[in-house]
Amino acid sequence: MPNRIMPSILSADFANLQRDIEAIPGADAVHVDVMDNHFVPNLTLGLPVVQSIRRATDKFLDIHLMIEDPDVWAPGFAEAGAESVTFHAEAAKAPVRLARELRARDARVGLALKPATPIEPYADLLPEIDMVLIMTVEPGFGGQKFLDLTLPKIERTRALIGRTEADIWLQVDGGISTETIERAAGAGADSFVAGSSVFSADDPDAMVTALRTAADGVRR
Repeated sequence: MPNRIMPSILSADFANLQRDIEAIPGADAVHVDVMDNHFVPNLTLGLPVVQSIRRATDKFLDIHLMIEDPDVWAPGFAEAGAESVTFHAEAAKAPVRLARELRARDARVGLALKPATPIEPYADLLPEIDMVLIMTVEPGFGGQKFLDLTLPKIERTRALIGRTEADIWLQVDGGISTETIERAAGAGADSFVAGSSVFSADDPDAMVTALRTAADGVRR
């Protein structure tokens, strides 16, 4: 399976988002963190900014909704042209209905889990989604340290995905660097969100390449 590097613009310069997106041509996607200061203790950007980003780039947009009421708001991000929309299992009231609404709008569906949320209760939901996002930090802020305690859950999620016949990506988000990506890849992740490690680098695109090389070097 290919490894995907998806830099998070949470660590980019919000006054120069187009410039920073153009600085990572080798990335597989642009990861956009949407936070409402309710589900998580931080407030970032919303749908109007995502619509502006969509007009500024043709790169794959990977939206991560850390918000209350994703059942209400998530479809709008798909309608705005995002290729993938991820909502949190802890926040969705009707996850199957929401997943089907997103797919009906031609978006891939992601299901996100906080570090302490187990994957097993959602095993039967896997055929309805296209990606599982395992948070490897507590959601809300960039620059946190990777939580190794999530590695067993990544392994269990990979095993559950393996029992299906679906093409389901396994994404990790939080503390991803050249030092941690090998552990995450070894546990079974194939899609990696990296924010501060990319946008704090002197050459962000070179860091994308370095992360991909590190992940590709892991034999599962």
